[in-house]
Amino acid sequence: MAQSLELLLIQCLMPDNDARKKAEEQIEQFSKHPQVVVALTEHLRTAKTSNVRQLSAVLLRKKITGHWAKLSPQLRDSVKSTLISSITTEHSSPVRRASANVVSVIAKYAVPAGEWPELLPFLFQCSQSNQEDHREVALILFSSLTETIGEVFRPHLPSLQALLLKSLRDETSTRVIIAALKAVGSFVEFIHDEAEVVAFRELVPNILNVSRKCLASGVEEVAVIAFEIFDDLVESPAPLLGASVVSIVQFSLEVASNQTLESNTRHQAIQIISWLAKYKPKSLVKHKLIVPILHIMCPLLAETNHEDDDDDFSADRAAAEVIDTMAMNLPRKHVFPPVFEFASLSFQNANPKLREASVTALGVISEGCFEMMKNRLEPVLEIVLAALKDPEQIVRGAASFALGQFAEYLQPDIVSHYETVLPCILNSLTDTSDAVQEKSYYALAAFCENMGEEIRPYLDPLMMRLLEALQTNSRKLQEMCMSAIGSVAAAAEQAFIPYAERLLELMKFFMVLTKDEDLCSRARATELVGIIAMAVGRAKMEPILPPFIEAAISGFALEFSELREYTHGFFSNIAELLDDGFTQVYLPHVMPLAVASCNLDDGSALDIDETDDEGNENGFISISSDNEDNDEPRVRHISIRTGVLDEKAAATQAIGLFALHTKSSFTPYFDEVLKILIKHAGYFHEDVRLQAIISLQHIFTATQAAFPALNSLSAESKHVLDTVMNIYLRTLKEDDDKEVVAQTCTSIVEIVNSCGYAPIECYMPHLVETTLALLREETACQQLDSDSDIDENDVEHDDALMDAVFDILPAFAKCMGPQFESIFSTFYQPLMKFAKASRPPEDRTMVVACLAEVAQHMGSPIALYVERIMPLVLKEIASTEATNRRNAAFCVGELCKNGGEPAVKYYNDILRGLYPMFGDSEVDAVRDNAAGAVARMIMTQPQLIPLKQVLPVLLKALPLKDDLEESMPVYGCLCSLIVSNNPEIRSFIPEVIRVFGQIVMSPEESSEVKAQVGRAFCHLVSCYGDQIQPIMGSLPPDQANALLAFANKH
Repeated sequence: MAQSLELLLIQCLMPDNDARKKAEEQIEQFSKHPQVVVALTEHLRTAKTSNVRQLSAVLLRKKITGHWAKLSPQLRDSVKSTLISSITTEHSSPVRRASANVVSVIAKYAVPAGEWPELLPFLFQCSQSNQEDHREVALILFSSLTETIGEVFRPHLPSLQALLLKSLRDETSTRVIIAALKAVGSFVEFIHDEAEVVAFRELVPNILNVSRKCLASGVEEVAVIAFEIFDDLVESPAPLLGASVVSIVQFSLEVASNQTLESNTRHQAIQIISWLAKYKPKSLVKHKLIVPILHIMCPLLAETNHEDDDDDFSADRAAAEVIDTMAMNLPRKHVFPPVFEFASLSFQNANPKLREASVTALGVISEGCFEMMKNRLEPVLEIVLAALKDPEQIVRGAASFALGQFAEYLQPDIVSHYETVLPCILNSLTDTSDAVQEKSYYALAAFCENMGEEIRPYLDPLMMRLLEALQTNSRKLQEMCMSAIGSVAAAAEQAFIPYAERLLELMKFFMVLTKDEDLCSRARATELVGIIAMAVGRAKMEPILPPFIEAAISGFALEFSELREYTHGFFSNIAELLDDGFTQVYLPHVMPLAVASCNLDDGSALDIDETDDEGNENGFISISSDNEDNDEPRVRHISIRTGVLDEKAAATQAIGLFALHTKSSFTPYFDEVLKILIKHAGYFHEDVRLQAIISLQHIFTATQAAFPALNSLSAESKHVLDTVMNIYLRTLKEDDDKEVVAQTCTSIVEIVNSCGYAPIECYMPHLVETTLALLREETACQQLDSDSDIDENDVEHDDALMDAVFDILPAFAKCMGPQFESIFSTFYQPLMKFAKASRPPEDRTMVVACLAEVAQHMGSPIALYVERIMPLVLKEIASTEATNRRNAAFCVGELCKNGGEPAVKYYNDILRGLYPMFGDSEVDAVRDNAAGAVARMIMTQPQLIPLKQVLPVLLKALPLKDDLEESMPVYGCLCSLIVSNNPEIRSFIPEVIRVFGQIVMSPEESSEVKAQVGRAFCHLVSCYGDQIQPIMGSLPPDQANALLAFANKH
């Protein structure tokens, strides 16, 4: 075999493809016999050319796993001896490295079995050698051995640390330094206990020192490897960073701002900052690193290269990602001020790139810093709207982008500026630059999406421009234009009808395009038809739908993920529009399409570091072993086809909406869809999991409709509920995405509210346990950055999650009533942690709102907590934040209504606290809730309220302007005083009738409220007869007539 194998190895290295292929096939046959190990070992030792020796080692690594156990002890010793000899005496570096890789594979089996005790002493001896090659290969072997026998090194970590320190300081060999750095990185995952952590931290200054030296001499590879190590440190569960985070950040900022370095090196440095902001935010806060980072990152936004938009390593893109990540993960009070300062100083700079950077920075932070930006919206808008008129195209484009971001994330406040913003966007749609136009369409789409009837005066100029653009511009601009039209239609609703017919005719053209370059436009057109249908309504759309449905279905044959994704959204809209009309005509046709998309292979792929680089260089990569799966390759990363992922998410959403709107007609699909949703609830990507969580709730709702049962759940509904609740409970504990967990909380609240207590009673122990874990911030999605503590003053409101968690408690109270008290007592302390004075105002008002609703639904047991709760609520009544005052007013009303005797002693303090809320400058919603609180106090303890002083203040605040949920308690209180002939109300009858007249004519008020007012008015007529007439004469005729109509009925 040996002689013929040598010829085959030589043939494998020849340029003749046919000869090489035949040689590979014959070697594959030889490889099935254990003797191939002996032959390859011999060629590794004796072959004349280094290429053959290297190829022998590469093949030996691949084949030895399957044959090692079959070799005699003598042959095993011979192989080990040859490998050691190759490592120490071989002149060729690639051969030495290939031999080292074989050693790593054999060590996996031999070292744990005690069959190679001399290996580690040999490696330590090599690492001390005077020969550079020996030191390098020893370190390479230490690295590769961690992948197979890493735990064996644990007792030797102190010795290894000393070796690595010495190697990092090797001033004679860059190769040794690089090998040492790689070895450091390979040991990170084995550092666990405190002593190991402390020892490992000592390596960081040396890594930084050697990286700086190598950068100064032009060897950037060392710094790149150092950043890879820092990446591992950030992701390590052990607190390996400690105070070294300061020096790592300083070094990263030095590299990031050095424009003479390669873009990849700088990108790695910026990426470390991004990882720190995402995974170790507390460390950045603790060490006061936020401002220094932003002082470097914001100017980097000005390093734009608009001629090379495809540069994945551009500094400006990476810096924007860092700033966005910081805004999303760090206390906003630390992020917004320096960014706003940069924008304020730079937006009038002579350098257009700095002006562009100033508005880009504001756009980038708008999602994370939305609350602070809402509070400073006018000066922020001043900067961006000025930039929208800048002479430079790049600045105008950045301003359009920023406006789009504001429109997405600064709702509803941004819409109140529509009179200023919308004309500016309209003007930008005619910009001479296509890039600016494109971003302006994005801004328009985002802005209009959240408008309502305010858009109507602008419809004609908007639609004139959009229709013109739709017929004349490039495909890319047409797509942006269609997106903007969709937002306008959704905002305008029925007012959009005059434009619908012409647009729908245009969409027919787009919905039959079949060229690859046109399919994105077809996708947008399909989406737009669904939005227009929702806007104009079923009556107008149903008769003309068939050709659009046919075109949408035919698009699935074109094998284009984005088109299928948007088409699922289209069908979701049509299902909601037609409701029962969707069932017979369309459901059987669209369900198989949605199911097929859900079951698509998403193209997930593992990038495996499996083959030797040297083997690849020789062109010999195809030969494999029958037992290769035992050769555990290292997984570098996972890649996915995002188009298919988005399609899956859209299809998952669609099947849930189909179930919700077709209900009992969805019965044939229940089993198949439930299996899909169970699978997707555990999917690797959060977008798909999120839609699965929502759709599971819809499936349960549909099951209840399909299998109704009196006073309980049917067996079918119980089965689905069991499945859904088990998934939800697991998600709450284990899912690491806050949005998914928040949606799960919301879905649980919906189910509890729809079912009542009996069906969910069996889940309550687990629900209570999991809700407690969320309140204590102990679940998987709340476990970030254990590396350092953070000052309580830097804790921020977790709007992504905790608002949804706090909604669970009122849902429990609503379904359990007074019985909830025994459970509420366990929640009380974790709940009140969020009400501390050091917590942000959003946290405190979240607690107060929760307590108000619990008091409302739990009833009299809230009396047990009044004395502990009331001081907090009275402080919140005086808050500078309108939302806090509003929730506090609602809460004191409920505490007085249900709190019994313990609440009585607070009445005077409450009235004093509420009085300023009735001022003219107060927000309408706050005043309405204050009126509700006073009304509840009067109804509960009328004898404790000085009605002569209170009633004129209350009546002046009526009718309610914003929060009509307070209508029943407020107007019910007045009606009760009238019907009970309370003497204090008599002198205020003219004011009461004036309020009643406005109530009965209000289109927003419920018929129930109006009927109650009507009965009270009839009582007044019966008591006072003609005395009412002058008062009625002072009312507007329509109000007087409406009130008299009630009187005539009775």
